[in-house]
Amino acid sequence: MIDVNNLVKHYGDVKAVDGITFSVAPGEVFGLLGHNGAGKTTTLRMLTGRALPTSGAASIGGFDVVTHLSDVKPLINLVFEDQNLYERLSGYDNLKFFAELYGAPAARVDELLARFSLTEASSRKLKTYSSGMKQRLLIARSLINAPKVLMLDEPTRGLDPASSREMRTIIRELASTGVSVLLCTHYMEEADELCDRVAFMANGRIVALDTPRELKLRYGEPTARVLLQDRSEHDVSLTSAEDAARVAQWIENGDILTMHSNEGTLEDVFIALAGRPL
Repeated sequence: MIDVNNLVKHYGDVKAVDGITFSVAPGEVFGLLGHNGAGKTTTLRMLTGRALPTSGAASIGGFDVVTHLSDVKPLINLVFEDQNLYERLSGYDNLKFFAELYGAPAARVDELLARFSLTEASSRKLKTYSSGMKQRLLIARSLINAPKVLMLDEPTRGLDPASSREMRTIIRELASTGVSVLLCTHYMEEADELCDRVAFMANGRIVALDTPRELKLRYGEPTARVLLQDRSEHDVSLTSAEDAARVAQWIENGDILTMHSNEGTLEDVFIALAGRPL
């Protein structure tokens, strides 16, 4: 659904995006990960026609995002980092307005309000909504045109844990129906849970691209935490002969109470690749 080939965006001497290549399949959740300023949002701006590439190419659904943007627009929608809703309008009127812009039937509004558990609050003005309710309405609004590609820019930023969990459930459900999801985030745990594949961006470039599991195996160091009978805890490397001998001795002595492996995290991967934490 998305095909990006050597895409570049320069603002004067600033190389916001510096030659990235990736693709996203139908129904895939693909993560663009990196610190603020890495080039994630600029990439979204080019894919949605809000910024012209300096060079390179990108297509969505087979249509070039520059030369055939009018064909791309019906296929996509976007949830911005900021909750850009009309606070003085009701939830219903917010959706109705965008349904009219997209030429969607009025029944689509009621359908989406019900889908995101907002029917009872639909007559209330947006300024009375919680952050989680507003975020659900943003997702509902982004689906008004039944897009094939949904782009999410930090969709859970500022949400409480319950609302964040609910948002992740919604994203998984959308992907299961065949919607391609391009997720821009710097929350590594969220990306690990949701994404089929991730691309790490640093200084406008993709420095690694693979499944979360493969990246963690490649760059993370496998360790285990051992709890002994005396309640002392020890972190041991699973690749160290010296640590293997220590564990063997503990086993022989009957000292081990519990032992759990610690898989590397995507945060570890990012630090290894970018040289600094998020």
